[in-house]
Amino acid sequence: MFQFSKKVYSGLADERLMLYVLEGKEKAFTELYHRYAKRMLYFFYQRLYQDEQKAQDFLQDLFLKVLEKPQLFDQNKKFKTWLYTLAANMCKNEYRKDAVRGVKVNDFAFNDVEEIQTVFILPDRFDKDLFAANLKLELNKMEENQRITFLLRYQEEFSVNEISEILGCAEGTVKSRLFYCTKKLALKLRAFDPQNELG
Repeated sequence: MFQFSKKVYSGLADERLMLYVLEGKEKAFTELYHRYAKRMLYFFYQRLYQDEQKAQDFLQDLFLKVLEKPQLFDQNKKFKTWLYTLAANMCKNEYRKDAVRGVKVNDFAFNDVEEIQTVFILPDRFDKDLFAANLKLELNKMEENQRITFLLRYQEEFSVNEISEILGCAEGTVKSRLFYCTKKLALKLRAFDPQNELG
C-alpha cells in the first residue's frame, strides 16, 4: 500500500491536507501545524497581553480544535481564513471573560513596522521605533473591533472578504472600519508624513 511521505504532504494545499486530517492522517495535521504554529503563536501573543504562556496555551487549544473537529471545516473556504476565525473567536471569548473579571483589554504589541508601510511610508530620517511606539499607542485607544480589523488587513494581509468571514460581519462594515482607522491614524501620526514638513 502506498504511503504518503512527508515530502508529498509538504506539497499539498492546506485544504487538501484537511481532507487527510479528516481521514485521521497524522502527518497531514503535523504539516498544517508546522505551517501555521509560529504565526498563530504570534497572533495570540500580540492579542493576549504579550503573555507567552497564555499564547502557548491558546495555540495548543486552537490546534486541538482542528484535530478533534476537522469536520467543522468547510472545504469551500480557505483553511487559513477558517483558522484565523477560530483564533479571533478564542480571543473575543477571552476578552469577555476579562471584562467580567475587570481586566482592561487594550494592551498588545505591534512591532511589524515594515508590514504596515503600505499605509504609512516612513522616510529614512524618522525613527521607526518611535513610529511603532506611537502607532501602538493610537491603536490601543481604538475599539477592539476596529483595531483587529486594521491588523488583519495590514499586518496579516487578509482581503476585505476574508476579514468579513473571520469577524463575521459584512464587507461594508470591514471597509468602514478600515476607512475610519486609517483616517484617524493618519491624523494622529501626521508628524510622520513626509509631506508634513516641520521646517
